Amino acid sequence: MASGFFITFEGGEGAGKSTQIERLARRMRAKSYEVLVTREPGGSPGAEAVRHVLLSGAAEPFGPKMEAILFAAARSDHVEQVIRPAVERGMIVLCDRFIDSSRVYQGVTGGLDPDFMEALEAAAINGMVPDMTLIFDIDPAEGLKRAAARRGAGDSADRFEKETLAVHQRRREAFLAIAEAEPERCIVIDASADPETVDNVVTAAVFAVLEKRMPAQRKQTAPA
Repeated sequence: MASGFFITFEGGEGAGKSTQIERLARRMRAKSYEVLVTREPGGSPGAEAVRHVLLSGAAEPFGPKMEAILFAAARSDHVEQVIRPAVERGMIVLCDRFIDSSRVYQGVTGGLDPDFMEALEAAAINGMVPDMTLIFDIDPAEGLKRAAARRGAGDSADRFEKETLAVHQRRREAFLAIAEAEPERCIVIDASADPETVDNVVTAAVFAVLEKRMPAQRKQTAPA
C-alpha cells in the first residue's frame, strides 16, 4: 500500500470540527477503512506537552512569533511521530486543525510576516501537505455561543476563544480566502446547519474523493 490519505479539519471556534471528525471516522470504519483521528496542538507526546502552554495563554506574553514557533515545534513532532508514519502505512488520517490554523491565527490576526510563516511552515511539515481540507464556516458570533455552551459553567475560554468578535471575523475571512486560493485542496462546509445535515455534506464530499483515490486500499479497522 503506497500511501494513505490526509484530511484536515479547519475553521473558527465552535464550528463543530471535533464532532464531525468523530462522525466521519465512524462512517469510514464502517466501510473498513483504517482511520487515525488526531488533533493540533497535540497529537503526539512531544506536541501534547506544548498544548497546555499554548491554550492556557502562558506563551501569549511573548508575542505571536513565539506562539508560532511553539506551534511549529509541536507540529513537526506530530508530523514525524504520528501523521507521516500513519499515511505511509496506508491509513486515513483525520486531523483537527493543521497548517491553515497557523496561517490564520498567527499569520493573519497575529500580524506575522508571510515569508517568516512560510519558512516556519515548510520546516514544520517537511512536505506533509494535506490531501484534502474541510473548512467549517460559521458566523463567529454563533460559533462563540456554541463554544461557550460546550465549555459548560465554570470553565473559562481558552487563549484564542477569548479574543474579540472582530478578531474572530477576520479569521473567518482568512479561512475563506485560503479556500478560494486553494480550491483543489479546500472545501468549504456550511457549519451553521444541524450536526446531521453537516454530517451528510461532509460524508458526500469526502467519499466522492476517497472512493476514487483509495477504492482498493480498504483494510480492517484498527483503533485510533
